[in-house]
Amino acid sequence: FPYTTLFRSHVMAIKLYQFAISHYCEKARWALDHKGLSYEAISLLPGQHINTIRKLTGADSSVPVLDHNGHRVQGSKAIIDYLDDTFPENPLTPTDPQAREAALSWEQRLDDEAGPSVRCYSYHHFLQRPKVVVPMLAAGTPFYNRILLRLAFSRVDEVMRKWMKINEKTAAQSRETMERYLTELANAYQEKPYLAGDSFSRADLAAASLFAPMFQPGQYPVPWPKPAKIPKDIQAWLDQWQPQIHTLEKVYAANR
Repeated sequence: FPYTTLFRSHVMAIKLYQFAISHYCEKARWALDHKGLSYEAISLLPGQHINTIRKLTGADSSVPVLDHNGHRVQGSKAIIDYLDDTFPENPLTPTDPQAREAALSWEQRLDDEAGPSVRCYSYHHFLQRPKVVVPMLAAGTPFYNRILLRLAFSRVDEVMRKWMKINEKTAAQSRETMERYLTELANAYQEKPYLAGDSFSRADLAAASLFAPMFQPGQYPVPWPKPAKIPKDIQAWLDQWQPQIHTLEKVYAANR
């Protein structure tokens, strides 16, 4: 009995500081859920999060941040490393050296290129729709944050575009990067069911979570916009790339 209680408290003391909308935070949520761990998700408002995160980490203000009994880990990749080391059941990192190298390489590339591209392309268009994007940005936080965001939206728009280098040109480049990755991933999944080795790994998790905003899964803790509210440019692009996106949607549905 004491051991069970101790183990439960050991697991229960996990907090995940996040933006509900962030696909990098979805990577961390999925990793925690994959391992069957209980955790408290603490959703922060973009912009207001900076002081909270800097106090926790003493570093930059990026999310997600995992706090496990006072031990803090920042960034989805580092969080998966930590979870695999600390809770080795249901591993996400392959043990086979070749598969491990492939998984880490896929994840790094997706983190560095695909993730920022999905974010830049989406926000470029959605920031032009304040009524649609505000509830997604404020998801999981107190209701009054929606009001605050609406009132300050022109400033929010300006800061987000500057911070993430979002403009017409970068959005077009991001779309091309997404198309390149979607093509490569669809081809890889045609050849075999997993990106690295012979089982689900952090590579598959990264691919499906970082592209998840493109297929709006129900497990995501945000109010997704109805099709009529999706900007026309994005909807046309989604229609064009539906087969490749559906490949990742299937990976998500099978493993999430």
